[in-house]
Amino acid sequence: MKKIAVLASGTGTNAAKIIDRFRTHKKIQVALIVCNKPEAGVLKIAAKENIPSLLIEKEKFFQGDAYIKDLKEKEIDFIVLAGFIWKIPVALIKAFPASIINIHPALLPKYGGKGMYGQQVHQAVIDNKETESGITIHYVDEVYDNGKIIFQSTCPVHPGDTAGLLAQRIAVLEHTHFPGVIERVISGIDSF
Repeated sequence: MKKIAVLASGTGTNAAKIIDRFRTHKKIQVALIVCNKPEAGVLKIAAKENIPSLLIEKEKFFQGDAYIKDLKEKEIDFIVLAGFIWKIPVALIKAFPASIINIHPALLPKYGGKGMYGQQVHQAVIDNKETESGITIHYVDEVYDNGKIIFQSTCPVHPGDTAGLLAQRIAVLEHTHFPGVIERVISGIDSF
């Protein structure tokens, strides 16, 4: 059984879809929810689903052991970032080589990097008069939104779109594709 830790900072809509996908899976299990915000909705989802959660704090994450010991104690094999806004420390990347993936709500390499999350990224896409946006699922490395791209899917940007409207279309792509891509990556299938 491969055990996933899902790192999230917000409402947990992607985490919920991932949990649904692997609820009865024979080889993959969501074993831990890791969160950096005590008020985040993802913690309520974890409690409802009886999945252990770990509330982390900044100093230990960046200056301490990056919670590697906690993850190893839970026998975590794979880390999924699902709306987690902190940069991943190098120590954690080295402890889980080629085993951390992220979903980004835009088409990389454009619209990535520090500060490019949530409404800001959608507004940047609209401000630059792009005709399409989408999602990018990629491996995590030492640089924000820089790791090898695994999968992308697009949606149109319509004239008159707001960041909120575009975010709704992006969320549909995330919920449709992310759980399946996770399954394929963990299963060693890298063609899409």
